[in-house]
Amino acid sequence: MSALCADIQLCDICPSRPRAAAAARAVTSPAAAAAMAQENAAFSPGPEEPPRRRGRQRYVEKDGRCNVQQGNVRETYRYLTDLFTTLVDLQWRLSLLFFVLAYALTWLFFGAIWWLIAYGRGDLEHLEDTAWTPCVNNLNGFVAAFLFSIETETTIGYGHRVITDQCPEGIVLLLLQAILGSMVNAFMVGCMFVKISQPNKRAATLVFSSHAVVSLRDGRLCLMFRVGDLRSSHIVEASIRAKLIRSRQTLEGEFIPLHQTDLSVGFDTGDDRLFLVSPLVISHEIDAASPFWEASRRALERDDFEIVVILEGMVEATGMTCQARSSYLVDEVLWGHRFTSVLTLEDGFYEVDYASFHQTFEVPTPSCSARELAEAAARLDAHLYWSIPSRLDEKVEEEGAGEGAGEGAGADKEQNGCLPPPESESKV
Repeated sequence: MSALCADIQLCDICPSRPRAAAAARAVTSPAAAAAMAQENAAFSPGPEEPPRRRGRQRYVEKDGRCNVQQGNVRETYRYLTDLFTTLVDLQWRLSLLFFVLAYALTWLFFGAIWWLIAYGRGDLEHLEDTAWTPCVNNLNGFVAAFLFSIETETTIGYGHRVITDQCPEGIVLLLLQAILGSMVNAFMVGCMFVKISQPNKRAATLVFSSHAVVSLRDGRLCLMFRVGDLRSSHIVEASIRAKLIRSRQTLEGEFIPLHQTDLSVGFDTGDDRLFLVSPLVISHEIDAASPFWEASRRALERDDFEIVVILEGMVEATGMTCQARSSYLVDEVLWGHRFTSVLTLEDGFYEVDYASFHQTFEVPTPSCSARELAEAAARLDAHLYWSIPSRLDEKVEEEGAGEGAGEGAGADKEQNGCLPPPESESKV
């Protein structure tokens, strides 16, 4: 067994093996250690400095915002082909500005046309002439024309200014403004309604743990993170996905920046479909198909990647699809940690303590890779498999050597779990 422990000490699953370096440091006094360091400074290399990690730019922010900007877009006309989506995607201050301008410019445009009709017919020159029939009664200037345009488009109808039947061009303009006004109302009110009812704000109450952890589950290394829903109205048909964002280079020398790789979180078994009533820990088993199969603790700390997690589902109150996103950098993946439990049983109900939602605690975890851990477990199984038949053979040899010992020896063998020889059976 000591030889087996020597083979798998890399995975730290043989803690009984002494470590001379740690013992030497424990028994050496600080003064002696300092003197020894000064004497050997010229002959021994300096301590190995940890690799300096350059600050990585996030692909997806912690709040789910994608940190990507579209630059040098020359075909800007494509945004106008989908004007409705363009207006919905605008910021609130720009949307409100466009909303006000759409109505104000429409009122000014038709107000100017009403004033031009009155000016062209000479209505403004016969304001005091009671025998004159104007196009619009009581329209005596541009301000009055502007107010009449507002009354026409909004169908207020105060009754002071009204169109007469002696103005055919005014009747045509009245029809056009009524139709166009209805279209503007439908378009702008629709944009504002969609913008207000967008499920983006619903994602603000879907929370992800601040860190991801790596620890053992059922004897296998797993990468885990936690998700939760703060609202009492649930997300219907919720599903979870995970993506590994890491640049790579192909065998042909092609460099692929921010290459996306799927991380299995239970698609084959259906574990990716969640019943998100209480916080759940999502697990990615590091197996042979995982990109972290050969990543040990030290290799993981030196790696450069980003894990993007995506939670999708329908809002129960509105039926609209909602998507919440978050990400984890290398520094946010804790090796050898596990999440603190947040669910407790109270008197007649379960209570979730979100104060402990992001908390983790350390657990014994091997520092080797999942591949090395699987190989060590396979060697251990093989050792046990071959040791059991050898012991059985030794027992059979002992039985053969003691066949002529007598009935007392036969009784002892029966007590030890060995079958008596056929001759003794026949005698019995």
